[in-house]
Amino acid sequence: MSGHSKWATTKHKKAVIDAKRGKLFAKMIKNIEVAARTGGGDPAGNPTLYDAIQKAKKSSVPNDNIDRAVKRGSGAEAGGADYSTIMYEGYAAGGVAVLVECLTDNRNRAAADVRIAFTRNGGSMADPGSVSYMFNRKGLIVVPKADGLTEDDVLGAVLDAGAEEVTDDGEQFEVVCEATDLVAVRTALQDAGIDYDSADPTFLPSVKVELDEETARKVFKLIDALEDSDDVQDVYANYDVSDEVMEAVG
Repeated sequence: MSGHSKWATTKHKKAVIDAKRGKLFAKMIKNIEVAARTGGGDPAGNPTLYDAIQKAKKSSVPNDNIDRAVKRGSGAEAGGADYSTIMYEGYAAGGVAVLVECLTDNRNRAAADVRIAFTRNGGSMADPGSVSYMFNRKGLIVVPKADGLTEDDVLGAVLDAGAEEVTDDGEQFEVVCEATDLVAVRTALQDAGIDYDSADPTFLPSVKVELDEETARKVFKLIDALEDSDDVQDVYANYDVSDEVMEAVG
């Protein structure tokens, strides 16, 4: 029975991973479709679309799916949905501020999903503006550590393009800039021959809340529930956890 139980557990874990991967793929495809609709279907003339495609490819989204999303978004193929971006605000356990960015073709469904996730996981919705002031809109570029690449190399490549800071995050470098400088900074990296994993507009917290293990579990549970919604594209929260707490939470 133990062998059977182990196999059942393995199957369950694989199903969970496959489901998360499927949701990730769907969100990336949606980003591509919206980028193509907003700025046209040519990645060479649409930096947002270019980055969305690169990110999808690096996550192994099939090329056929990417091509169809571009065609739907640009109007070359029928079937594209009319997506709109909506931001929701709330609080998680420990007073952690949470911003939820939705990309949806059904506002009522998105609002219901977000509200249920907060209610069932110890959080609460907040009025517009009551949380967002704690975050700054920035551009974030993630650069993988290649052989011999140093923090100074990255900084030297992006400083004149508008980068504000470069930090060593252990396995990668993170480049922060104004959201409006994202394309210029990303282009500077390309010109310097430095590869990057992703280049996205993001929300960075101006103040962070330090979490203990118990509170961290509650916060992560809420974030997981929010990200489980097909309408939720990104979740931003102003928590800070130590390596010890992160390891304990797993």
